[in-house]
Amino acid sequence: MVRINKVYTRTGDDGTTGLVGGARVPKESLRLEAYGTVDELNATVGLVGVALRRSKAGERLEPILRRVQNELFNLGAELATPDEERRARSPQVGEAHVARLEGEIDELNEGLPELRSFILPGGGEASAFLHLARTVCRRAERRVIALGRAESIGPLAAVYLNRLSDALFVFGRYAAASDGEAEPLWEPEKT
Repeated sequence: MVRINKVYTRTGDDGTTGLVGGARVPKESLRLEAYGTVDELNATVGLVGVALRRSKAGERLEPILRRVQNELFNLGAELATPDEERRARSPQVGEAHVARLEGEIDELNEGLPELRSFILPGGGEASAFLHLARTVCRRAERRVIALGRAESIGPLAAVYLNRLSDALFVFGRYAAASDGEAEPLWEPEKT
């Protein structure tokens, strides 16, 4: 059980922060950039959840995204734990999480029209927020890959984010279709 009795500690006033296990690192470290961007993604997915309350896609997507938020919190904790032994004893994203996203992608993509152009973010409020979440997810993936090149991370952290960004793309298309919204297509000659 986690207890947070006091929000401010003043320990970060010197430009460092504590990782799981007690090590202190500069706030601009690759590890903080990685799990901070995962946290930003989680907040963006929360925004998607609010938009889905007004979408016909909400009934199907809200439970998925609530689960994803918990998985992202686990991923953030995983990334905040530099010690491999300690990380192995903590919740991590794994193959089952990736496989579940792949199943959801396949299921929801099945009824969507074939793509013949790139999609511009839009297609209604829920769809637009899902596309925003997708772009934040791609940035999180880049940050995690950079961290993984420099330090030890869990083996499926970047894979999970890669699959999640694909899922968010399909979820955006699904939301647009559910809400009867046209997906704006890229038309390069209209510049």
